[in-house]
Amino acid sequence: MSTRTIYKSSDIMRKANPTVPAPGEGKRGEEGYLGYLLRQAAGAHRLRVDRALADLGVTQPQFATLTMLGAYPGLSNADLARLALLTPQTLSVIVANLERAGSLVRRPHAVHGRIQHIELSDSGQALLRECRERVHAIERELTEGLSSGEERAVRRWLVGVATAETARP
Repeated sequence: MSTRTIYKSSDIMRKANPTVPAPGEGKRGEEGYLGYLLRQAAGAHRLRVDRALADLGVTQPQFATLTMLGAYPGLSNADLARLALLTPQTLSVIVANLERAGSLVRRPHAVHGRIQHIELSDSGQALLRECRERVHAIERELTEGLSSGEERAVRRWLVGVATAETARP
């Protein structure tokens, strides 16, 4: 007979083993490598976004896809995958699911017949607005306690981290 373990949400980021530090402790805290801490923070943020959007049936990668299409309508799958930081394969699944739900529409490229431009439908725009409200609330919590100058500095630093490799010759 097999037993099934049921995890509470707090178990996802913390194991019961006392030798494994909790987030914020040991190498998972201020002593940790910056790259690891960035990944840990991104994972925690993704989990919060996924939970906030769950009842809408939207995941964080779907939200990123909707956001980039809202900002840059008419993108191809390849461009959208790059902007949303997703693999082309993952993006294809997300686009198919969002299209099936009526949130996206595809239009053929005017010159290149094989290229399809993707845009938000009216219902996709409404869904994005609802998602944005929830994600903005999470971001307000993230920046709570920071002055506007500190928030700008954090944003500049994160952009610098993301663009450092591409800026090198």
